[in-house]
Amino acid sequence: QVQLVESGGGLVQPGGSLRLSCVASGRFFSINDMIWYRQAQAKERELVASITKDGYKHYAVSVEGRFIISRDDAKNTVYLQMNSLKPEDTAVYGCNVDVLLDESGHRGSYWGQGTQVTVSS
Repeated sequence: QVQLVESGGGLVQPGGSLRLSCVASGRFFSINDMIWYRQAQAKERELVASITKDGYKHYAVSVEGRFIISRDDAKNTVYLQMNSLKPEDTAVYGCNVDVLLDESGHRGSYWGQGTQVTVSS
């Protein structure tokens, strides 16, 4: 099994910054795509940013230029640096990883519990 633990959420004023982390642990061979999602109250879940094993990054239009996704494969960790935060960024942020479970090619997709980010003055 693979476990994901997010951290770094909290309350921040508009214009402020936060850095989220998501650490993967357990039995797996390697990690492929790492993705940050968010879900605001009464809204659909939204893909915020993703990063492939090769480092290709994709951002939602709403966060491009303000958020930066990165990964440290030695630490099995994906980060989301969030700058110039706006009240509309308020949501529960969660990570999702696609992993290679073994050398035979078996894969799995795993989710963390999420961390609350609140942007308010």
